[in-house]
Amino acid sequence: MKNLFLFLTVLVFTLNVKAQQNEVQLDSTRTEKLDEVLVKAVRVASDSPITHSNVSKKDLAKRNLGQDIPILLNYLPSVVTTSDAGAGIGYTGIRVRGVSPQSTNITINGIPYNDAESLGTFWVNLGDFASSVENLQLQRGVGTSTNGSGAFGASLNILTDAVSNEASGEISNSFGSFNTRKHTVKFSTGLLNNHLEISGRLSQINSDGYIDRATSNLKSYFLQAAYVDNNTLIKALAFGGAEVTYQSWYGFDPGTISFIGENPNIDDNRRFNIAGIKFDNSGNFEDYYDNQVDDYKQDHYQLHWNERYNNNWSTNLGLNYTYGRGFFEEYVDNYLYSNIYFSPDASFDFLGLTPISVNGETIDAMDYLRRRWLDNDFYVVNASANYKSDVFNMSFGASYSNYNGDHFGEVIWAEYANQIDKGYRYYNGNGKKTDVSVFAKSTYRINNKVSLFGDLQIRNLDYKITGQNSDVEPFNIDENYNFLNPKAGITYTLNNKNSFYFSYARANREPSRGDFENNPDIKPEQLNDFELGWRHNSPNLRISTNAYYMLYNEQLVLSGALDNSGGPIRTNSGKSYRLGLEVDAALQLSKLFAIQPNFTISSNKNKDTFFQRDGVLQNLGETNISFSPEFVAANTLVFQPRKSLQLSFLSKYVGEQFMGNTDSQTSKLGSYFVNDFNITYEIQTKSIFKSIVLTGLVNNIFGETYSSNGYYYTFDDDFSTPGTITTIEGAGYYPQATTNFLVGATLKF
Repeated sequence: MKNLFLFLTVLVFTLNVKAQQNEVQLDSTRTEKLDEVLVKAVRVASDSPITHSNVSKKDLAKRNLGQDIPILLNYLPSVVTTSDAGAGIGYTGIRVRGVSPQSTNITINGIPYNDAESLGTFWVNLGDFASSVENLQLQRGVGTSTNGSGAFGASLNILTDAVSNEASGEISNSFGSFNTRKHTVKFSTGLLNNHLEISGRLSQINSDGYIDRATSNLKSYFLQAAYVDNNTLIKALAFGGAEVTYQSWYGFDPGTISFIGENPNIDDNRRFNIAGIKFDNSGNFEDYYDNQVDDYKQDHYQLHWNERYNNNWSTNLGLNYTYGRGFFEEYVDNYLYSNIYFSPDASFDFLGLTPISVNGETIDAMDYLRRRWLDNDFYVVNASANYKSDVFNMSFGASYSNYNGDHFGEVIWAEYANQIDKGYRYYNGNGKKTDVSVFAKSTYRINNKVSLFGDLQIRNLDYKITGQNSDVEPFNIDENYNFLNPKAGITYTLNNKNSFYFSYARANREPSRGDFENNPDIKPEQLNDFELGWRHNSPNLRISTNAYYMLYNEQLVLSGALDNSGGPIRTNSGKSYRLGLEVDAALQLSKLFAIQPNFTISSNKNKDTFFQRDGVLQNLGETNISFSPEFVAANTLVFQPRKSLQLSFLSKYVGEQFMGNTDSQTSKLGSYFVNDFNITYEIQTKSIFKSIVLTGLVNNIFGETYSSNGYYYTFDDDFSTPGTITTIEGAGYYPQATTNFLVGATLKF
């Protein structure tokens, strides 16, 4: 496959050289940039009947001081973000309309970025990627057809840096709380001979994290070579990252801590991190293992060829190869796993070993170090064409992807190592996934008032899992799915300031590897999404109001529990729905002041929930869907006394939510209201630098003590009272940082 990818790369360049011989000059009034063709197949226009938000490079730059992209999008409508390490660096996540991150489809230049098996998005693998983003579009709900797995909460379509006409360079440095620092160098040659540009970026981000030992060491790069002509754009990109983060994905669990006993690092300390904890054979706290880390590298190679033949027709061909490899390392403590986690992981039987005798005592469990590995290859071919006239705009295309991933566990040290060699593999598994989709979508403008939108995607995927899972159990899945995803909508333009839209979309989505691991009989989920909206746009006021009704069948909702790798466990919920109202506005109060509020009011319900409590299966009826607050609001107050100076006061409120689907008070995550302060000041110079941009950010300025995420678990206790089953409930939390700051300077030349 790697040779095939190289062959296709050469073929594209060869075909393009031939195409240059038949260039067609553009109408001078045409304003569409060839860069935008990269994502045209997965984006929608501003007047489409799809609910969306656009974010520009300029918007991202105001707060881009090292935090991940989800954190930078925190103030968009219906968005809730979280950070395992508590400060927005490392493992971060985003939920839109309460839907889990696995149901948000991410593309980079039209190429799927979600992990093909887990369906999750690991931003930690692309540290400082915001510094290489030209713009992005967040579509809420099903959205338009996109490459990769379908969207159930949102689609995030990212376009990387556009071709620059002029040579430039940037040096950015930022520093802040928790020993956080970011260093970035960017350059562009500008167009050489009016055709060729080479640009790139190198970044390093380090942070100790708010949570104890939740360190991050992120290195990343971005390199782009582009050839541009009147009608042709070719981009060859290589980007990726290497991350080493100390694990903090288990959160803060008071119930587990109560088993550990007294320790000065634990008692009443919301920054406590259980990862890597070590005990002696009597259960006394010893220390923490200093290399309990996630260590992963990911490289992406993309080639895009955009061709515009005349004012009506354009095409795009995209090729991608992603290579990911890495592990997370764990100290398996016999006392911890046997007496607190009640897990067999420390046993000889779990490792496939035979008990031994030491000084007449039978030893059948031990401390050891393990690494759980992922080693994967991901290939994508996208092809699309677009026809555009005054009244008709149509896109159609196809996408093919192939994923091959190895999963295996190694023992790298053991307390009793006489039966094993270093690197002993105690489980092996493999996952293969092929995804083929075709789509066609069009917008037809009937007259100046009414336009129609239609979209149809047909998707086939084949998923095979063989070998063992990380619990050393046989794990064999062979599933094939065929999905038909239709969409339709209408936009009515009342006048040059007001328009209304209505759309319907159906989406189907397959389970993830983790879903199958927790339930081999799990079902795919289906969504029928209805959207009704009004948009107003005048010189001093922009407002978008949208009502949505998302009707699910077998929605894969978060159960609240975590698996043994700290990942969320999902389960089918039968019939469920999300009903909500979103309002997003921007008001220019005066020449100096602007306000940008948004809020979402919603009702998110499972229609019939069954739960076994105290040994009895109960029908709880209609319950709240987990991690779905009924009220989410944000606001940005902007004061700009001069063009070079901007001060912003940002506020975010997230209402209370349940971390499970049983409406248990134990699972309730409290509401929180957080405020940030952001300042940017650009100094124009006439010396070496074109300008110097100074940026400051104070997060959680009023010191709110809150948790943005958590988990909820239950287990049956049949030991305390013989003959009686009692359901025990517990919850853990991911505390976020109190007041903290970041400051930075960017030198542009």
